[in-house]
Amino acid sequence: MNENPTVYVVDDDKAVRDSLKWLIESVGLQVKNYETAMDFLNECEGATAGALVVDVRLPGMSGLDLQDQLKKRGIRLPVIIITGHGDVPVAIRAMKAGALDFIEKPFSDQVLLDRIRDALEQDAERRESMMQRGEIEARLKRLTPRERQVMDLVVQGRLNKQIAAELDLSHKTIEVHRAHVMEKMNAGSLAELVRMAVAVETASKTSV
Repeated sequence: MNENPTVYVVDDDKAVRDSLKWLIESVGLQVKNYETAMDFLNECEGATAGALVVDVRLPGMSGLDLQDQLKKRGIRLPVIIITGHGDVPVAIRAMKAGALDFIEKPFSDQVLLDRIRDALEQDAERRESMMQRGEIEARLKRLTPRERQVMDLVVQGRLNKQIAAELDLSHKTIEVHRAHVMEKMNAGSLAELVRMAVAVETASKTSV
């Protein structure tokens, strides 16, 4: 699967699948249809961009089970659950488990398209954030152990003279290390350096 945003539709009703495919393609989006959750799982390893529209009730693996499997595989597509009136409690469980939204049948075409656009925007923001974090992590790897040590203390708000005392180094040496940190991290200001450190720290916590 490629990097172009794709809407993946999983529904065991062919008429529903065909109707959704026509609707979503009518606004210029790429669509791939699947009859069962397993059909989608067998192809989803490269699904890095887009959104998933899935019926909560499917033969075999349910929409909830599919959501669990995606989480285990590290696939973070936004999920939109389609549900019948009696399945609303199940859909709410799906949202608590991480689904973006649920739509109750019967729904209007515009409501579905609006939800899909929201999902694609969220996914694009997530991928952009991941790309930025990747760039920051690559810059961090260029730092020497001492420069990383100095950076960690700088973003904690320590002054150069405090860092010098803590590391038993001269004030001039700390200034040199700090300048190298700013250059290698491509940080135009202390505030920008702090934002980079926070972004990487937040990412490491959310990935645990």
